[in-house]
Amino acid sequence: MRGLDWLGTRMARHLTAPGKLPAHRATSSPEKLAATLRRGDVLLVEGSSRISTAIRYLTQSTWSHAALCVRTPLDSRGRPVRGDCLLEADVTAGVRRVPLNHYWHQHTRICRPVGLTEEEISALIAHAEARLGHQYDLRNIVDLARYLIRTPPVPSRYRRRMLALGSGDPTRAICSSLIAEAFQAVRYPILPDSDVLPSSDPACLHCYEELLHIRHHSLFAPCDFDISPYFDIIKPTLCAGFDPHRLQWSEPPA
Repeated sequence: MRGLDWLGTRMARHLTAPGKLPAHRATSSPEKLAATLRRGDVLLVEGSSRISTAIRYLTQSTWSHAALCVRTPLDSRGRPVRGDCLLEADVTAGVRRVPLNHYWHQHTRICRPVGLTEEEISALIAHAEARLGHQYDLRNIVDLARYLIRTPPVPSRYRRRMLALGSGDPTRAICSSLIAEAFQAVRYPILPDSDVLPSSDPACLHCYEELLHIRHHSLFAPCDFDISPYFDIIKPTLCAGFDPHRLQWSEPPA
């Protein structure tokens, strides 16, 4: 156990170093991002580290990291609030709070749950904050590292489960499982499994009912919040009042 943890720690330091591929630029200004983000939002991050490459390969998506907004960055007057506003599971530091400027200049996406009350948002944030200080699942790091050494021809239907090969220790987490568990605590769907069954209503013989099943939180990836039909995608540039007629274009060469 200790030997695997030691190996995971060494690999974590290596994998969090910048990767070779350049990351995309931020698609909105820091000011617009701060003005748009709300409590309960999930902030997805593309990432540019070596571990980001492995996660993006396994999930076949743009996003490698997820953080939960636990405090709205600006107050009603547009002034910054005190304290860190994001909660995340970091590979080396574990579950922690970080300021929004940690991701200002990275490619991000805001995913907002729809229909939750303020009490429910407070409950899911409290559930996540109760995990502060927990460590990142380093066995998960060992699993991910294999895909940077040699990219295997893993069928797409099996790649997701490669992210769930960690220790299963409840005092350890990865970024997406931490947030997924918090939403499940208030019974908010992300991408639940479902069965379509004949309706139990005798007056509707040709009707069907969809029965949802909660998927284990360890099987969620950052991209699931993006593709979930229950999260709204919020774009800061549009929220700030985008007008295409005010754009300035360079003149094409003669």
